[in-house]
Amino acid sequence: MLLAIYPGTFDPLTRGHEDLVRRASKLCDRLVVAIAAGHHKNAMFTLDERLEIAREVLAPYPNVEVSGFTGLLRDFVVTRGGQVVVRGLRAVSDFEYEFQMAGMNRQLMPDVETLFLTPADQYQFISGTFVREIAMLGGDVSKFVVPLVMERLQAKVAQRRSAAN
Repeated sequence: MLLAIYPGTFDPLTRGHEDLVRRASKLCDRLVVAIAAGHHKNAMFTLDERLEIAREVLAPYPNVEVSGFTGLLRDFVVTRGGQVVVRGLRAVSDFEYEFQMAGMNRQLMPDVETLFLTPADQYQFISGTFVREIAMLGGDVSKFVVPLVMERLQAKVAQRRSAAN
């Protein structure tokens, strides 16, 4: 039984992420979407919020599980018995970082392979960072996220604006 792990902060979960989940879930028996606490990033959504959103959005995929983690990805993958780490590559600029990460992970987890997937053409430019910035500046991100995420983003932006006033 092939268990793959798709790690990320998913802040927010985009249509590009969902595309990769859909495609990766067809390549393995089980796929765990591993949502990192993101200690090194200034997340818009809390870990619990990101878990809730991902579980709702990814519910149609029966072999997909959503789980949070803190600490090293290596520890999560080894504990769960993962055999493959799935990573998305949007552009050539992602490759260098992802290549280095795959090499480091190979040193930490020699029995675990990294599988790179590219999103469908219409999602190649979408990043959570861009989506957050556009939403914070009042732009329309409805093409980049599902309606549930759009609602959550709008609420979060409104909350931040009222806190700033």
